[in-house]
Amino acid sequence: MSLRALKETLKPCTNSSSSSFASIKARTETSTSHNSDSTAKIPRKPPKSSLSQQLLRLQDPLSLPSIEPPKPRESNGGVRQDDNGEEEKQGEAEEFAFVIERPHKVSQFQFDQTGPYEPLVLSSQGEIHVVQVPSSINCRLLEHQREGVKFLYGLYKNNHGGILGDDMGLGKTIQTIAFLAAVYDKDGDFVDSTTLKNNQLGKKGPVLIICPSSVIHNWESEFSKWASFSVSIYHGTNRGLIYDRLEAHLVEVLITSFDTYRIQGNILSGVEWEIVIVDEVHRLKNERSKLYVACLEIKTLKRFGLTGTIMQNKIMELFNLFDCIAPGSLGTREHFREFYDEPLKHGQRSTAPQRFVHVANERKQHLAVVLRKYMLRRTKEETIGHLMMGKEDNVVFCAMSELQKRAYRRMLQLPDVRALINKDLPCSCGSPLTQSDCCKRIVPNGLIWPYLHRDSPDGCDSCPFCIVLPCLVKLQQISNHLELIKPNPKDDPDKQKRDAEFALAVFGSDVDLVGGYTQNESFMGLSDVKHCGKMRALEKLLFSWISQGDKVLLFSYSVRMLNILEKFLIRKGCSFSRLDGSTPTNLRQSLVDDFNISPSKQVFLISTRAGGLGLNLVSANRVVIFDPNWNPAQDLQAQDRSFRFGQKRHVVVFRLIAAGSLEELVYSRQVYKQQLANIAVSGKMENRYFEGVQDCKEFQGELFGICNLFRDLSDKLFTSEIVELNEKQGQQDKDPPSRKQELTELGNSSAPPEEANPVPSPESENDSKKTSSNPTLEDLGIVYAHRNEDIVNFGPGTQGKLEEAVPLNDGPKHSMPVVRRKKPEDRDGKENVSSTSFSMGRKRIQYSLLAQSVGMGEVDFSKWLLSATPSEREKVLRDYNRRRRYPTNDGFLEHYL
Repeated sequence: MSLRALKETLKPCTNSSSSSFASIKARTETSTSHNSDSTAKIPRKPPKSSLSQQLLRLQDPLSLPSIEPPKPRESNGGVRQDDNGEEEKQGEAEEFAFVIERPHKVSQFQFDQTGPYEPLVLSSQGEIHVVQVPSSINCRLLEHQREGVKFLYGLYKNNHGGILGDDMGLGKTIQTIAFLAAVYDKDGDFVDSTTLKNNQLGKKGPVLIICPSSVIHNWESEFSKWASFSVSIYHGTNRGLIYDRLEAHLVEVLITSFDTYRIQGNILSGVEWEIVIVDEVHRLKNERSKLYVACLEIKTLKRFGLTGTIMQNKIMELFNLFDCIAPGSLGTREHFREFYDEPLKHGQRSTAPQRFVHVANERKQHLAVVLRKYMLRRTKEETIGHLMMGKEDNVVFCAMSELQKRAYRRMLQLPDVRALINKDLPCSCGSPLTQSDCCKRIVPNGLIWPYLHRDSPDGCDSCPFCIVLPCLVKLQQISNHLELIKPNPKDDPDKQKRDAEFALAVFGSDVDLVGGYTQNESFMGLSDVKHCGKMRALEKLLFSWISQGDKVLLFSYSVRMLNILEKFLIRKGCSFSRLDGSTPTNLRQSLVDDFNISPSKQVFLISTRAGGLGLNLVSANRVVIFDPNWNPAQDLQAQDRSFRFGQKRHVVVFRLIAAGSLEELVYSRQVYKQQLANIAVSGKMENRYFEGVQDCKEFQGELFGICNLFRDLSDKLFTSEIVELNEKQGQQDKDPPSRKQELTELGNSSAPPEEANPVPSPESENDSKKTSSNPTLEDLGIVYAHRNEDIVNFGPGTQGKLEEAVPLNDGPKHSMPVVRRKKPEDRDGKENVSSTSFSMGRKRIQYSLLAQSVGMGEVDFSKWLLSATPSEREKVLRDYNRRRRYPTNDGFLEHYL
């Protein structure tokens, strides 16, 4: 018997989940086929919740009655048979209307699924040397991972590089190891050094893996689990010994960090590498960095990049990545800028001429086709969406406390900030120069400028723009917590003195209310939420989640903010873990494991910078991002610590934004950057919200330029105005006059509440107004909220099917019931009805009528939907249409039924 046959006999991939996986796979294939008459469907994902539903849980949810469906199910009365023939109750969907989420309720899917125990052949038919992924690896791969391995091998076979750009959590590391195992013909369980030296490296050179230092040991661990490579780590004090082993052909895979390669690149670039893998390749986005220049010196064309965030800030970053990984694939830098970058940016402008929009649409489709040759990009929804319960990304705008607002306004009146705001005004001395080029180039009477130039009283070449970043940091600190602008005892005495003067000027007459201008040493004072708008909202949301058995990840970019939140959690009696930059690397995984295993751990405090990569925290189903980052990838990576393969519950994300502050502009720029990424990478259609164009002084609009950064937004409705204005403009462009009149009548009439929150309400107009002004919302201080996916992801990519596109006149199907901030002209009690409420009014009425047609209330009906089979829901819809004698054209009822 051969060794391979013996292994197939001894290592069969069979377990209790095989049959369940087979059935899931069959249902998946059936649902994606063109046979629309098939009744075998994937179990329905729970509908997304909303901010309103989260807040309603604060109002004594345990007193809500349980409502039975109108008739029993036909199949086993609501139970199903497992693989052993034992009955098991079906998992309830998590959050819909008033259905209460059960703690630690998991879905019915099995996550330890397996494939057939057979090799995955990668080479073409007829080739003498067969390249294949060994059976022991292939049987553990998911289908999308097999496709990823084939993609990597196709590039390798053509002596070219490329990027595997799957979403975070889809197993890019595993796909890479499987690809390497096929190329190096791995099929054993141990490494024979003699065979390694004589047979393997005599044919192929070694593999170099460059990755962040925080995931080096993760790569080493995954290699030990999946394949039998000789792996060495070129990091730390033993680099000389490892290099000697490399020269002796005793190393197949060498793993090093970005920092080490940046320093030692001149040594490692002399090695003839067979394959180079760059993990988190978006670190190469800056063509002027030393790391980028060092990576260009690598002597191989077979360079592969791995990243879940292919583009973060600018379209030109996309060119930098591909020019390093696959040189020449996107042409020259000048050609890319003129042919792609400029048209796409200007075509996304809200008032762009139609010809600009037309050119941009053509260029983005062309770019998506070109990128498809060198990049494979899949999302969780496309690959493992049927194995997960979904994610909801809520953006919540919290009102700052009155003390925060006064401090924020005083900050904007400081001489440093005024010099930046008035930089383009004519100088008062009468010269033709602007203030920033003449008398106001330096700010000797400021609080920030003198400290930065204490050694150079005449200023620097960048004055006054050198103080932009310090001023922005101070504004963000005021938006988060007033304690952050006080002196830090860990700083040097000079900086503490300067920060004390700054705090005294910003607090003004309110200095006694915040405990003075020095750091508050009182535990009760630091943990108090009275003077922090975000903590006020977090306090009650956290209480609601913990009482329901949820686990929470709490991210902050500031370590000092984590210290304050830690005292807040101690005061509230929450059991928590903490991870930041000071946490030793060898202790991080044990903290993660303890949080995932221990039911007593309720909250995990994490620094966004330290915990953005390499953490798997699937036991948590609530994520709070306390402060937004200028780079949207930072916040997305934080969310994916919980929303990844293995997550068995619905994940709800809350991004807390200080309304009326700089953070609104930070989030708006996040939306702008995400939209550009969707356009350039996937060729998606995106709403055109903003007038500003990145890196264009002619069109700075509302997003770019120093004056926008330091604008007083306290009396403006910045984000909500932009979104609602776009919705109104789009509705006016798409709806005929008769349709507009119909929407107006429906919007002014009394209607049931939001589509995703069908709660009973009286028919009278007065009672409807009472429902809209939710006292719970006012108590939390939340002035506006929406779902990020409804704002950013407007349309499908060019790779999607056209028939699956969202109709332009209907908008997103999963429209979140938003909490709208009252506009100044509406504060006299008159209610402003936007075009969105017009379109929602018709849907609400149809939902109410549908519930009445089956003799149920809206709450009863929404709960019945959760337990009804697809055939039962379709039958109700057909009966309703037949009775009413008109079809439902907007797709709303079909979405819920």
